[in-house]
Amino acid sequence: MKISSTALKAKRSCASGYRWFARRFTSPTEYQALIDALVADGRVDDACWLLDQFGPVKSVLVVDAISAHAFVYAGSVQVRGEVDVDTVLRTGGSLNAGGSIRAGNTVWIGNDLHAGAGLRTLGSLRTGGNLVSSWSVEVQGALTCGGDLRVRGALACGAALRGEGSAVVAEDLEVDGMIHCAKSLQVGGHLACTEGLRAGHGIQVGQSIRSGMHIDAGWGIVAGSDITGDGAIRAGESIVSGGSVRAGAGFSLYAGLSARRDAWPSCGRVVSRARPENLLSGFWDGVPFGVSA
Repeated sequence: MKISSTALKAKRSCASGYRWFARRFTSPTEYQALIDALVADGRVDDACWLLDQFGPVKSVLVVDAISAHAFVYAGSVQVRGEVDVDTVLRTGGSLNAGGSIRAGNTVWIGNDLHAGAGLRTLGSLRTGGNLVSSWSVEVQGALTCGGDLRVRGALACGAALRGEGSAVVAEDLEVDGMIHCAKSLQVGGHLACTEGLRAGHGIQVGQSIRSGMHIDAGWGIVAGSDITGDGAIRAGESIVSGGSVRAGAGFSLYAGLSARRDAWPSCGRVVSRARPENLLSGFWDGVPFGVSA
């Protein structure tokens, strides 16, 4: 695909970008060659705008490693080793790296993202598909995942976490903001967020759950230790804790919201070491989690 001045004008490019193109090119230019020229001239925002306007391509770039100030590619990228980018990392398709991925600013991957080691960005992270990391992930901005999320270490986000599929984090999950998971959420260690916690399906955590606002699960909630929210705690089915279950001051606890009331003893149980205050729905069972009745 070639990009012409007529196509840029039809997309209503900015005057500065149009003048830059007119000075550099006298005829239509290959899409990726134009992106490369923009990045080389420090016009990374313009390169990303071009990708927004003309979309991804099917080409696949295969390299040993990436080390650059900024990197923008319209297709998919396969990297045998590490990816190290000082500012923006952007692809139209997928990114598969055999080693770690580091970026000093935004990471935006159009499809799946796979990191063979850790992943760290000082900005936000966005994927159009699945996100898989074979080690820990640190995102200082928001994280938006368009598919399933799989992290084999810990996951820390400096802003909201939103996933359109299910999420599995092997160790701790810590988010300075809200967590919204469209399907199930599974965490091997502790889960903590400063705002609300919501999962369309169930929430399963190996240690404690701590939310700065409401906790909502379409199915059940299971935690190996305390479940604490500064707002209400609501579950479509059972709530099972190896410690206590505490809603915020003035708020209440609701289990079995998706079950018939006569089914609460099996589908709306609340298991905790002490009966939770302000339990408005569900059947409290005082048997501690992990101990047979």
